[in-house]
Amino acid sequence: MQSKIKKTIICKDITDFAIDRSRNLTYTPKKGDIAIFEVIAIGKHHTLQSDSKRIMTIVEGDIIMAAFANRYATEQFEGYVPSEPTQLLDILGAGGAIGVLKSKHANFKHIPATQVKLVGYAVDQDGAIINSIYYKTPKVSFNQTVPNEAKVILSIGSSMDSGKTTTAAFLARGLSESGKKVAFIKLTGTCYTKDMDLVYDCGAQAAVDFTSAGFPSTYMCEKEELLDLYQTLLQLLASSKPDFIVMEIADGLLQRETEFLLRDQSFMNTISEVILSCGDSLAVFYGIEFLKNLGIQPAALSGVFTMSPLLIQEVVERSSIPVMTIDELMTSKVLAYFDPTYAN
Repeated sequence: MQSKIKKTIICKDITDFAIDRSRNLTYTPKKGDIAIFEVIAIGKHHTLQSDSKRIMTIVEGDIIMAAFANRYATEQFEGYVPSEPTQLLDILGAGGAIGVLKSKHANFKHIPATQVKLVGYAVDQDGAIINSIYYKTPKVSFNQTVPNEAKVILSIGSSMDSGKTTTAAFLARGLSESGKKVAFIKLTGTCYTKDMDLVYDCGAQAAVDFTSAGFPSTYMCEKEELLDLYQTLLQLLASSKPDFIVMEIADGLLQRETEFLLRDQSFMNTISEVILSCGDSLAVFYGIEFLKNLGIQPAALSGVFTMSPLLIQEVVERSSIPVMTIDELMTSKVLAYFDPTYAN
């Protein structure tokens, strides 16, 4: 059977395993547990990201390797690792996140989740269930140390699809154009390497995300777990000796993990500057006020709203915080906004 298994990206490092079917009816899975599933019914997901990053088509009857995970995506799915032994499950994300669907955006009202059936758990030579979180990268305890004393620029947004990743990518481009070494972290989200790959392609010399430490998703992680994950990803970037680290936190300001981190002073002590992306002008002003209450002042504003000259006008007439379009982010002039030592 193993030769027919289609591995998802979160399982790329899983090579030596056996399939244990004996626990299917008795074991309650944990986030990160790796298992083998049969595709029962195609719904939203008809492709998955493979272990080689290729987008692979799946059809009913296919056998896939994936990981149990939670998901929070306001424009797509909300789902959870089951709280009891469960045979029929849903694909929650294209990177191989599997769980039980709880809610979905109205755009998918008539589109069900792709359904899979548990075949068995992937186990190691000792018979222990393989868990992606503990399988590969040793975790580093959070100590507020940033490699190379790099300046960390945090890209956050008012909501999902507000432009955080695009902002991060073109900011990385601009900083790179200015002659700086740039690295990228995507700290939270659900496994899929598209965002990390985009920022790398735009100029980051190194890029990592939570999957680099084995996390299929970060939704419902505890704050201490997130902080250790952050330090672990920083450590992975140490060899690249970056001048700047552009870091994205997924979803919006009100999302559970995002708010955890923004309210944690030890985390914010590692952040040099913040750039806020928003979908419209009203979101900009709520976002500014929300951050102000946390003692955070964005260095710049960007995101989807900058596609509209009229929305930009609404913002600049009421705020002194610089507004930056994609074209402005990707030039070397961006350095002046994020490096106080910069002299034109």
